Amino acid sequence: MSKRVLTTESGAPVADNQNSASAGIGGPLLLQDQHLLEKLARFNRERIPERVVHARGSGAHGYFEVTDDVTGYTHADFLGTVGKRTEVFARFSTVADSLGGADAVRDPRGFAVKFYTEEGNYDLVGNNTPVFFIKDPIKFPDFIHSQKRDPFTGRQEPDNVWDFWAHSPEATHQVTWLMGDRGIPASYRHMNGYGSHTYQWTNADGEAFFVKYHFKTDQGIRCLSTEQGQEIAGTDPASHQTDLLQAIERGVRPSWTLYVQIMTATEAAGYRFNPFDLTKVWPHRDHPLRRVGRLVLDRNPDNVFAEVEQAAFSPNNFVPGIGPSPDKMLQGRLFAYADAHRYRLGVNHTQLAVNAPKAVPGGADNYGRDGFMASNSQGRHARNYEPNSYDGPVETGRPLSAPLAVTGHTGTHAAPAHTKDDDFFQAGELYRLMSEEEKRRLVANIAGGLAQVSRDDVIRKNLAHFHAADPDYGRRVEEAVRTLRED
Repeated sequence: MSKRVLTTESGAPVADNQNSASAGIGGPLLLQDQHLLEKLARFNRERIPERVVHARGSGAHGYFEVTDDVTGYTHADFLGTVGKRTEVFARFSTVADSLGGADAVRDPRGFAVKFYTEEGNYDLVGNNTPVFFIKDPIKFPDFIHSQKRDPFTGRQEPDNVWDFWAHSPEATHQVTWLMGDRGIPASYRHMNGYGSHTYQWTNADGEAFFVKYHFKTDQGIRCLSTEQGQEIAGTDPASHQTDLLQAIERGVRPSWTLYVQIMTATEAAGYRFNPFDLTKVWPHRDHPLRRVGRLVLDRNPDNVFAEVEQAAFSPNNFVPGIGPSPDKMLQGRLFAYADAHRYRLGVNHTQLAVNAPKAVPGGADNYGRDGFMASNSQGRHARNYEPNSYDGPVETGRPLSAPLAVTGHTGTHAAPAHTKDDDFFQAGELYRLMSEEEKRRLVANIAGGLAQVSRDDVIRKNLAHFHAADPDYGRRVEEAVRTLRED
């Protein structure tokens, strides 16, 4: 059997891959050495800009199987038949740190799933927490700046972290989640995933419903203490990546059961708090979980860069029967995610294999042309405008989801007022659900960070949030901070 021939990028055979061309045996190297220049130039360009958030991630391929009938709520084809399977790609990630950061750190985890449906790609982009720190996307850049490395010190600064939270009382609920026992998952397999936002489902009759997604891990919840996380992060920074990779390689197939909460438009209009507020959950006693199906991961990527690093998820990738809600944070993400991918990967990132829709042979069928790394020539005589007289693709005239009713004047508005819409009551409810040991660990985690803050007024503002959530919660945190600062 003849050996394969090494070639340049242009396909020419390479005579020597061990020695650069030079002017004589010991002379300087030659600019004409195409192979040398090409190798060095490609090497210099092997990395692309990392994600601003969710940079450190892992992923795997698998499938989603429908187990329960939900056709009364959505006409999405991939959810239309019990037993139907749809190919998926899932990506898990930390939020704040860079690509070289450790996995076992106290940080929310991204939980993103791309469904390669027969009606196009559907991206469900969420976290391992059902809530978030803020409720309006205009605050998102400031929030991330406060959590990232300081421009001067080059490290995450407690002063910045807690100063932002001091000025953002709506963060109290998510801070309670983050600093509690679920703040450091033991692995990606042992955590839940949530769509976090509220989305809209529309059934075949045009009826609209609002939904929240819950992926419950079938492996069971497992988490790390602060001390365990610090030890693992120091000895195996890629601990979660290693666990996911090795589990799938040895035949273990991680899985999650998908449930949804469903709220009618009438219920949403009269609910006691804003149901589209990302800092709040819908109590299960009001809207119980309904099982939908099962997510299974069974194949590792062949190339992490090509499939994990270049995977591009966007909340605005909907399919018929699923659409957005008035959730302000979701509305902001509908633009921000796709725009981030256009910056990182180029305008033609949807032509990459991991992002390309499988619903249409050859990828998306539209009039987008050219741009950086374009590969969709569309044929010699294909037109790039619409309408046309040459049998190009045409619109269906059928919207993906039901219309949303809107009223009022344009302008910058605070969230609509509801009877129970303060920033603290759900944080207090979460605290009161905890066992005594869980409360002790939560308080220790908060105090350990807050005690490092240099400004007393920032500490006082944060303590006021915990007092407002629950008097016992605030008292314990205040006492713990005082003790640490006295030491």
